[in-house]
Amino acid sequence: MCDEPRASAEAVARVAPRPLGDAEVEPIALEPVDRVVLTTLVDNLSDALLLDQGPAKRRGLLAMAGMPQVPAPLFEEGKTVDGLQAEHGFSMLVTVERGDRRSHILFDTGMTPDGMVGNMRRLGIDAADVEVVVLSHGHFDHTTGLDGLIREVGRHNLPVIVHPGLWARRRINLPGADPIELPTLSKPALAGAGLEVIEHEEPSLLFDGSVLITGEVARTTDFEAGMPFHEAHQSRRWPEPGSRSSSTRSRRCCSTARC
Repeated sequence: MCDEPRASAEAVARVAPRPLGDAEVEPIALEPVDRVVLTTLVDNLSDALLLDQGPAKRRGLLAMAGMPQVPAPLFEEGKTVDGLQAEHGFSMLVTVERGDRRSHILFDTGMTPDGMVGNMRRLGIDAADVEVVVLSHGHFDHTTGLDGLIREVGRHNLPVIVHPGLWARRRINLPGADPIELPTLSKPALAGAGLEVIEHEEPSLLFDGSVLITGEVARTTDFEAGMPFHEAHQSRRWPEPGSRSSSTRSRRCCSTARC
């Protein structure tokens, strides 16, 4: 029997995306909010020497006094500062404030299972505050942190909004080398962990119409051909060598959140 707390049906319905329909979607009138706070959880670079000069607030050297500490037997006091960790990939916590209510969206989750949740702990962020996860696309450097999030918050019917193309297998196929298949999220595994997977191609709204998820972003210019030597497994096969699709010239691109 599962005894972990689960979000109420009302809470899930509130954060579930609401389709916009077939009407024109530009411009889209979003409900006004009082404040939006963006907290970087994972990025390619972390520089503790950057000063907090605004408008962004930074966790630099001057903030180390308030940072958590970890055991380090080689130091005289047996501990040292647990600094923020950088990794290839991306994760952002989006906090939307309306009146006395704060809503928390996790946009992407980084490359490693524990990097994102580790930085949440270092920044004093409670992972249980996350109400919905939005994944921009299926590359593992934007999705792997879901593993650590689930271990942190336990079994939970947390909504995860994805594009249906997220599940496609992908690989790097460099000339003269064996293809390298990239890690791919498992839809059954996410459902088995208690996540509420929601697939959407079209634009949709969150949090009572105050946040827009753009849905599929079409590639409309010649330079949006996809990353070189990257291939997607489509129609139950990999692209033929030299075919136009061999560099993943998919019409599907990132989904983004706008407030």
